[in-house]
Amino acid sequence: MEDGRNELPRPPRRIPANAGSLTQLEVPSRPAAPQPPGRRPWLFGRILAGFVVLLVIIAAGAGAGWFVHERRLGINTDEILKSAGPAVVRVLATTCGSTGEASGVLIDNGRVLTAASAVANPRSIVIVTADGRIRRANLLGTSADGVAVLQSIGLDGTPMHLAAADPDPKAQRALIGYTAAGKQTINQVGSTADPRALSEVMNAAKLGGPIVDKSGGLIGLVTGATVQASAIVPLEKLRGYVAASPLGLDLATAGTCALSRGPQAAVVPALQVARTPLNVEVQRLFGNYVTLENQQDFRALQSLYSARFAKGMTEARDLNNHRTSYFFNPRITDVAPDGSYARMAYDILFAPTATGAGGQNCNRLDVRFQLVRVDGKLLIDRTVPMATPVSCDSD
Repeated sequence: MEDGRNELPRPPRRIPANAGSLTQLEVPSRPAAPQPPGRRPWLFGRILAGFVVLLVIIAAGAGAGWFVHERRLGINTDEILKSAGPAVVRVLATTCGSTGEASGVLIDNGRVLTAASAVANPRSIVIVTADGRIRRANLLGTSADGVAVLQSIGLDGTPMHLAAADPDPKAQRALIGYTAAGKQTINQVGSTADPRALSEVMNAAKLGGPIVDKSGGLIGLVTGATVQASAIVPLEKLRGYVAASPLGLDLATAGTCALSRGPQAAVVPALQVARTPLNVEVQRLFGNYVTLENQQDFRALQSLYSARFAKGMTEARDLNNHRTSYFFNPRITDVAPDGSYARMAYDILFAPTATGAGGQNCNRLDVRFQLVRVDGKLLIDRTVPMATPVSCDSD
């Protein structure tokens, strides 16, 4: 051999059939360098979960604080009406020239606070409780900001307590009063910091209504000559008016006018019989009758009378009988199937000095009205008392 070797050449290495193409070269693998340990996925998850829990706790704490704050400042009107409503009364009066109707609040010893505008120059005043009792009242005095203090006669009941202090300026308040139909209601009026306009919830019958806090304590009284002019007299002023020796009250005198009137709003008698077309027609007739009597429009009343009844019940006689009268709480209790008569019970307020009053100022009446139909229209033909009139003070 040219290289000096004398041995025979070695046969070529045999390649296994499954070794792949002869053109592939095997690259020897190098040992892998040490790798840093992999992250444990659960560690990040725990951190994230802890953060979320922290946020939930913070949010829950803030939410609980908001809830407690709102509960402290909020007001439950349903609960207040149940607890404080019995101390809120209606005030009805015949006067020489005012509305004659208001709400009021019983405070102590039978005294009632109300709006002075409703009882200016009174000939007669009654208090009507939430459960329907009626009691006579006298006017003790009035204040420059429109509060009147009445002394009821024989009225018992749980008075409304004066709040110990004014509530938080952001605390909600409510007004309790009556509608013209005699229904007691309660309305939220906002807070002193963010008050609601009284005109949104007021009517004339709610003048004199108490403003209460969330515990039902008296913190103000609505006064004013009209709904548009209504305002809230604060607790500080009310304390002086109800003190043992009242401060800021002017002594009041009774009215001396020959004609005095009560509220002038239209009256709709309660229908205590089936609501048939005939009975609704009777209700409309008696509603007109009571409303015109209260408005002392005795000429218009003649159109509701038959010719025979009008001869006896002239304008002059109506005037003489009802110059200081106010009809209220009318109820239709019976109607004949043929419309020949209808029965109505009602209360009537009048001056104690009126003819036949005998020192009283309110009677309960129960009258059957004989009716006739003339040219298709129901008219009053005669009246028949069904019971002797009794004082409203008789329960």
